[in-house]
Amino acid sequence: MAVAALSLLAAGCGGAVRVDPPTPRGTAATACAALTDRLPRTLDGAERVPSDPPSPYVAVWGEGEIALRCGVPRPAALDPTQQVPEINGVPWFADPARPSLFTALIRDGYVEVTISPRHQAASVLLDLAAPIKAAFSA
Repeated sequence: MAVAALSLLAAGCGGAVRVDPPTPRGTAATACAALTDRLPRTLDGAERVPSDPPSPYVAVWGEGEIALRCGVPRPAALDPTQQVPEINGVPWFADPARPSLFTALIRDGYVEVTISPRHQAASVLLDLAAPIKAAFSA
């Protein structure tokens, strides 16, 4: 089971945030690399910060309050027959065991987003929908 590992490297100092980068392949790797440049600098009031190790497949906002990993494996808890909500045309799977974990179910890959309870998940997912759609349709 893929789980985003987040830990602060410089608590309160605005330093890099540790996030285990995924290893997407094929079209997912290409789309994920394109996604990085399309992502907003600010999400729900949190500024984008560096991740450690640096990766074209990871983006972090705040002090790890919001983390995106592109090119993760299919969520283990996802039932293929399950209906999932869409936000701006992007279907999102909410992991029932981890209420802060959401995965965009895109035809060529999966984009995992971890959102701290301090942020509005719907607002964050709404702001990420357009860049995800654009990167995966390019």
